[in-house]
Amino acid sequence: MNKDEKLKQLTEMQYYVTQQQGTEPPYQNEFDQHFEEGIYVDIVSGKPLFSSKDKFDAGCGWPSFAKPVEANEVTEHFDTSHGMRRVEVRSKTADSHLGHVFPDGPHELGGLRYCINSAALRFVPKDRLEEEGYGEYLQLFR
Repeated sequence: MNKDEKLKQLTEMQYYVTQQQGTEPPYQNEFDQHFEEGIYVDIVSGKPLFSSKDKFDAGCGWPSFAKPVEANEVTEHFDTSHGMRRVEVRSKTADSHLGHVFPDGPHELGGLRYCINSAALRFVPKDRLEEEGYGEYLQLFR
């Protein structure tokens, strides 16, 4: 399926977040308090972005990760929107807006907090990784 076809399948919120640089409401999203083992992939491209192994509860209302599972798939861009100075993160392949990265994450995990919109992600549980074509990521959970 090409990108245009995939975009037509997105919910209104998924489209708003990924294509219009939107932000979903805090605490009212699918993955804020989700801690099942698995990986989070780009809702548009399906490329792996984050692992549950690097997820933590930052108390900010959105899923937070210490680092990407595939660093080359997450790009950083200086963002001055809304009168703030911050670093936006986007998926490289689909160019989806994901969220922002901040230098206030847990020190023991590297000090970064990737604050990501649930609407930009699809979760693949550990027991479905092989079946869905992400078998190489099973090693993260051994």
